[in-house]
Amino acid sequence: MRKRTAFALISALFLACMLAACGQESSNGSTGSTDSDTEQASVDIGMLKLTSSAPLFIALEKGYFEEEGIDAQVSWFEAAQPIAVATAGGDVDVGATGITASLYNMVAGGEELVIVADKGREQEGYSSTALLVHSDSDIETVEDLKDKKIGITQTGSTFHYMAGRLLEEHGLTSADVEMVPVNSIPGLMETLQSKQVDAVLLNEPNITMVLDEGYGKVITQVGDVIDYQTSGIFFSKSFAGDTEAATKFLKAYAKATQYYYDAVLTKENGEIVPGENYDEVIQIIAEYTDQEPAIIERGLPYMDPYGQLLAPDIQTQIDWYAKEELIAVPIDADEIVNTDLLDQAIKELE
Repeated sequence: MRKRTAFALISALFLACMLAACGQESSNGSTGSTDSDTEQASVDIGMLKLTSSAPLFIALEKGYFEEEGIDAQVSWFEAAQPIAVATAGGDVDVGATGITASLYNMVAGGEELVIVADKGREQEGYSSTALLVHSDSDIETVEDLKDKKIGITQTGSTFHYMAGRLLEEHGLTSADVEMVPVNSIPGLMETLQSKQVDAVLLNEPNITMVLDEGYGKVITQVGDVIDYQTSGIFFSKSFAGDTEAATKFLKAYAKATQYYYDAVLTKENGEIVPGENYDEVIQIIAEYTDQEPAIIERGLPYMDPYGQLLAPDIQTQIDWYAKEELIAVPIDADEIVNTDLLDQAIKELE
């Protein structure tokens, strides 16, 4: 009798365990269904290891993309133009790079992509790109550059554009000078030091390096003369068409640009002061760009607090490049700009 009772108890215990296990499996199955419902969207980002990619680094490091249901994968590039090509071709969903004549020529040739957000611009009161001459030069103003040589990276580059616009803002044209392409930033520094050119355009931290070494002096900061959207965040046609995923991506990006701005770009009494998260942001940028923090601190580009694009400037750029015959076919900025997605993202963050 006791054996039968013991067997019954064991059977009852076994049955209870089985039911509990089934209940847990059912619960796990339910959770799995929820996970499936909130499956993350995979987004491939093409970018360079530059300080101007800081918001993307921040969003990756702090998990902002994950919070928005975005599985962000990074494809690292060595030059700017291939990023635009990859974005237009759909090899990456998002491209982060400079806005050049080559980009506009791609669009004019039928390639499709859209610029959706800020990734760095020239802004009054912030050191980013400047016109420099040799320290012992007698050139004091932009007007003094008539009949002189100006070093730029490449024809149709952002440096070419800035040089041309600076000249026009001071009553000159590109025809009044000789533009000398030297293909690289180190090349610009070398040609200035050796006096092969009369002036160059340089960005930070290279400006500060030249000043520290004593062979150059600044004539003017570009941002003090013109507002200029130097680089942007691009979406492929297909990704821009997926408005839900695109908006989620931009929500994460907007949070990151705000974090970046508050940490390194806020001002008090007209002077930039380190924000609460300054050291953290500098360290994140240093790790992603493989540079020393001290170098990073010298070249922190201006960005809109929410990553909003300086949209009217895109048409200004197109018109200038077309005037200089650097774009084969003029295009309408509406073909290449989409600010609605970021506007919606910011609205959802409020």
